This record gives sequence, structure tokens and C-alpha cells, in this order.
Amino acid sequence: MAIVRSMKRLPLNALLAFAVLSAPLAGAGSALAQDRGPAERQTLLDLAFTLGESHALRQLCQGGDDQYWRSRMVRLTEVEKADQAFDAQLRERFNTGFAARQGEFPGCEDASRQAEQAVARKGQALAVKLAQSMRTRAPPQDSQGQAPPETVADN
Repeated sequence: MAIVRSMKRLPLNALLAFAVLSAPLAGAGSALAQDRGPAERQTLLDLAFTLGESHALRQLCQGGDDQYWRSRMVRLTEVEKADQAFDAQLRERFNTGFAARQGEFPGCEDASRQAEQAVARKGQALAVKLAQSMRTRAPPQDSQGQAPPETVADN
């Protein structure tokens, strides 16, 4: 039965991982954290907290050596290239999320797996929100994914 649960959980975890890695890159080019507005920066902080929660909950069943969500957080900070202060905030939110969930369950059990699923759904929603905000800021593209010229003279 644990194998079935694990298989059910995998697509949601894989989807969240994909969303986390692709959300900062959505649109014409990568957006750096310092280029983001306050709402997007808050979404990034919320996502970092959620990744921390996911890291703690996953370790309950996978063991303390599992670094799946931590490695996704590292990738997020690499892609965002945040200034030192915001990078510190992202890391603090990840650590706070981890600490918030670390002692919540005594071990790997149905309740911890359900919590992991709920956190994954929350993270997925945050990543989608971030990706959507990036798409609305991206310049229009032609069929080859290129931005159109600004003037006729650029043709």
C-alpha cells in the first residue's frame, strides 16, 4: 500500500518541482528577484516557506539525508540572483517553513503524507501564480518565440 501512496504522490511532487524550476524562467527571459514587484517578491517568499515545509515533511518518510526540496530551493535562489538582503529573506523563510513542520509529526504516517500533499498543492498554486505574473509582463512573441521588432526600421 505504501508503494501505491508513493506513486500517487509522485506526480504532484514532480509537478511542483517543475513549477518551482520553471516559474522564475517563464516569459521572454529570466526575471531577477530585484526586478520583481512587491507582490511577486512576497509570492517568492511564500514559495520559499512552502519549500521548507515540503523539505521537512518529505524527510519524515524519505529520511534525514533526503535533499529533494532543499536542492529545489538552492536552484530557486540561483535562478533569482537576488540581492543579498532578499536572498537572506528567502533562505530565512525556507528555514522557518522547515522548522514549522519538522516536529509536527512523530514519523512517516498517513497524517504526515496528507500534510505533504496539502503543502505540495499550496506550492503548486504559488508557482502557478508566479508564472502567470511573469507571462503578463513578458513582451509578445512571434511563432519562433522571438519578440517582434520595436519599429519598422528594426526589420
